Amino acid sequence: MTLGVRDWLALNALPGLGPARLMPLMRRWREDDDLHWPQGWLAALPLSLSQPLRLWLEHPARSPLTVSVDAAIAWERDDTRHHLLHPGHPAWPELLTQLPDPPTVLWAKGDLDVLARPAMAVVGTRRPTREGQDNAMRFARELVERGFCIASGMALGIDGAAQRAALQAGGATIGVLGCGVDVIYPPRHASLYRELLAGQGLLLSEHPPETRAHPRFFPRRNRLITGLAQGVLVVEAAEKSGSLVSARLALEQDREVFAIPGSIHNPQSTGCLRLIRQGEAALVRHVDDMLADLAPWQVPPSRSDLSSASKPLQPSEASRVLGSSSAAHQVPTESAPDSPLLAALTDAPTPVDLLVDLTGQSVAELQLGLLELELDGWVAQTTGGWVRRGR
Repeated sequence: MTLGVRDWLALNALPGLGPARLMPLMRRWREDDDLHWPQGWLAALPLSLSQPLRLWLEHPARSPLTVSVDAAIAWERDDTRHHLLHPGHPAWPELLTQLPDPPTVLWAKGDLDVLARPAMAVVGTRRPTREGQDNAMRFARELVERGFCIASGMALGIDGAAQRAALQAGGATIGVLGCGVDVIYPPRHASLYRELLAGQGLLLSEHPPETRAHPRFFPRRNRLITGLAQGVLVVEAAEKSGSLVSARLALEQDREVFAIPGSIHNPQSTGCLRLIRQGEAALVRHVDDMLADLAPWQVPPSRSDLSSASKPLQPSEASRVLGSSSAAHQVPTESAPDSPLLAALTDAPTPVDLLVDLTGQSVAELQLGLLELELDGWVAQTTGGWVRRGR
């Protein structure tokens, strides 16, 4: 006998049976034909869990589990955009079954078809630089053009920028929440919340509707963002940030991790640089770098018209870009490199958006080029932009 939605809801509401304790049973249920529902499960559970579950199975009217089960069923029936997802549901994301502690039930609101697309998680700081925000939006747009869905946490900063850009480009996005799917958090993202539900968007949560956001929910939320995706792109992250927690979770889940490099003087780039330096993330300049590493996932082929894609650079190896401590302080060579970027700089600070206009390069290309010139001692970042260093 298979488990229906009410069965999964009862297991989810069972006090003391969290995802970590439930996972061994779920694996046995998938692999062992002898673990029948419900008798096999009742026998496998400790008495403290099997007794309340048996009461619900045999006398639901007397069980406290019935209140939460009925409330969830009523919520799903209330709106055609409301969905209760569980293992065995046609739209259940199978990647989640690879997690050591997959969710039992997910409350979903929006377009379920989004789950059929390959997903890329985009995460980063809540206080991005202008470059970081531009990079998040650019990568999100190009990823949805390649057939990806953008998964993130609806947070301020990089998360919201990437998800809004995905929607504006006509793509799809998944917002994984640390609250109920009917709770707008943060409140400043009320417009993004509406745009997501009006477009190709889906909200997911482990928590029932009307659950308020709480700090302890967000680390658990992060494992779902990375678990849904085939890879994780860290755009900007400080040395100690939730984005690095997401990167660690992705590595534990055997997902691909990518990071965009930034200035060695930008605190919001230190986390990304550390990930790259330690070999935990691949340095990416544009989406094509990511697709090369995602080939084993059999992601959709690149679009035939790549005229709008950024032209690949010819940088030195990642170790050269990051450099050793000695390379970071090396003296410039006798002659300046023949670089249009260097030629565009003077001793007056030039912001990146102006450099885009002057050089015709993308923000990502400029960021990598400036990093190389900075490591070689030719440029420096100051208040108001970038300057050319004197000899």
